[in-house]
Amino acid sequence: MNIFISNSSEQPIYEQITAQIKNAILSGELAPGTLLPSMRVLAKELHISVITTKRAYEDLERDKFIVTVVGKGSFVAEKNLEFLREEHLRQTEEHLSKAIVSAKLGGITLEEVQEMLTVLFEEEN
Repeated sequence: MNIFISNSSEQPIYEQITAQIKNAILSGELAPGTLLPSMRVLAKELHISVITTKRAYEDLERDKFIVTVVGKGSFVAEKNLEFLREEHLRQTEEHLSKAIVSAKLGGITLEEVQEMLTVLFEEEN
């Protein structure tokens, strides 16, 4: 698992870690049951505080992406299809919101956005 931290990002480091691990899980790069590096090991590899990795792992556990077993470590949670669908919906809404802001700034109409979305969606199938 490769995690890259950007010090120039406006996103806090723990959120960068959380987002990258979530994406690895959602893409299938990290399979259910995969053991994640311990908080200390990850902190050492990334040259950051253990408190930062702890926050990232707590957020991942809260969002049901990982489970932590005392004395054994943190593991990728079994896939909950309903939860995964909800996460994909959330990410899609986030991306579409950014696209809408860009479209409005560029004077692009709703009809043009819908047409682009239809064309792009059909190209992917």
